[in-house]
Amino acid sequence: MLEAKNIHKVYNDGKRDLPVLKGVNLKIEEGAFIAIVGPSGAGKSTLLHILGGLDSPTQGEVVLGQEDIYKLSDVELSRIRNERIGFVFQFYHLLGELSVLENVLMPAWIRAKASGDINARALKLIAQVNLTERLTHLPAQLSGGEKQRVAIARGLMNKPSLLFCDEPTGNLDSKTGTEIIALIKKASLEDKMTVVLVTHNVELTKIADKVYNLKDGVLI
Repeated sequence: MLEAKNIHKVYNDGKRDLPVLKGVNLKIEEGAFIAIVGPSGAGKSTLLHILGGLDSPTQGEVVLGQEDIYKLSDVELSRIRNERIGFVFQFYHLLGELSVLENVLMPAWIRAKASGDINARALKLIAQVNLTERLTHLPAQLSGGEKQRVAIARGLMNKPSLLFCDEPTGNLDSKTGTEIIALIKKASLEDKMTVVLVTHNVELTKIADKVYNLKDGVLI
């Protein structure tokens, strides 16, 4: 489903090049649950953003299906991100002026789906993450765990074939973090969705089909 070929990423601080990824190769089969671990600063989030079309590599290819996504136009890449890829981030990235329901609906609004269908799906997803009683609440009125549940529902809104999770439990206590990972796993099984999870918490990788370690810019 997704293949990364010889991915390099180099930043420059104005004085010198700082290589972060040094020839990463990764092939992910459809429906797999993949975890990538490594210490903070190892480049895990950078790799995830490149795989998800949010940040371009300095060198290499990311092939989704039959297409190298970084050979597409910005408009085409944006469409693929919206229609085929979901994201769950450590810092939630909810819109503070929108309610729980509105935050979950946002990806479908961007995609311009029919309102009746998207409202029904949003309500179903919110029920699945146990937040029906919080429909009209704003993010500031939610706990960290509740915000992450909203982020998961939003990430699933457009029925993505790929879900990228960037340290989704990083701001949560261990019990809530375990619950969040269980929700993601359940969604992946029900929708036959491919999941790539980035985390520094090795305990959370036990439910993954395969675990990779990012070390010194190389994936092992």
